[in-house]
Amino acid sequence: MSTASSHASPVPNPAQPRKRSWGTGLLTAFATTLNTMLHRAKTQQYPENSPSLPPRTRGVIALLEENCTACMLCARECPDWCIYIDSHKETVPPETPGGREKSTNVLDRFAIDFSLCMYCGICVEVCPFDALFWSPQFEYAEFDLASLTHEKERLGQWVATVPVPAGLDERAAPAKAVDQAQQKLSTAPPTPEVRRTDPGDTPSSTRATATDPLAGPATSAAARPTVEEKATLAPEAKPEAGESA
Repeated sequence: MSTASSHASPVPNPAQPRKRSWGTGLLTAFATTLNTMLHRAKTQQYPENSPSLPPRTRGVIALLEENCTACMLCARECPDWCIYIDSHKETVPPETPGGREKSTNVLDRFAIDFSLCMYCGICVEVCPFDALFWSPQFEYAEFDLASLTHEKERLGQWVATVPVPAGLDERAAPAKAVDQAQQKLSTAPPTPEVRRTDPGDTPSSTRATATDPLAGPATSAAARPTVEEKATLAPEAKPEAGESA
């Protein structure tokens, strides 16, 4: 009985590099070069042509000085400690006669060292008074690292370059806080009407009404006898002599 000998094909070893013919890499390089030459270049000639950046580009941090209260929250949360704030307190006279004087913080210095800043945006997010904004402006390079510490005057100039925020999406759900406030107002009981009058202009019998919380729980001041009415009432009968009290 004769058996046919089968010759199995050798299994390729991935560890061994594939053998390439001479000049294959050179031809691949030429093909890549020709493919690139046939497409139009997308290079923007800067600075002649300014690049179109997205509105949320983190270029530089702008400061709106009138909104800053020197609360030091941005300086404390900065992981690089690149924000420097100096302030002092001043007494503001009262706005109305007889009011109290107020003590407010006056900003003396607000500086950001952009040589240390890593553009994380934490200071912009934690600011409770919307005094810091992202601007797509990026043309503030300097030849010296010390010149990258910009003061509040320079930071305030970049506020004009802050883009207008996009409007809310009409299809989006309302804000949770707004929705809860509207539900609370719709379910709240109506506030009772309270009428306050001048005691010198109106009679004492009409000084308070039934809706006035000072008038009492059940009866109003109009139902109570006045001093004049009490004087006209008949005096009570006094016990005669000889009768027991």
